[in-house]
Amino acid sequence: MKQMKHEPQLLKLALEIGVGYAKKRGFADFDKGVSPKDKVECIYRLLVNDNLIQPLAKDKEDGPNMKHKLILWISRQLPAEHPLLND
Repeated sequence: MKQMKHEPQLLKLALEIGVGYAKKRGFADFDKGVSPKDKVECIYRLLVNDNLIQPLAKDKEDGPNMKHKLILWISRQLPAEHPLLND
């Protein structure tokens, strides 16, 4: 996995956008007690279900790989000149 310069910020943005997307799809908001790990998995599975991202192989479905998929997804949604994409 190639590391990107602003991964924590990109992941945070991916979670914010993902939560907004889930709300628009009719899902309830995440409670304050939901861990970031669970949010990552829920948003990852929603995006896979909606065919917005390619699913990971079953043996590769773990937290770091799901986070990486979300980071790749959001980095492709941002314009090329976005500050978080500049290395």
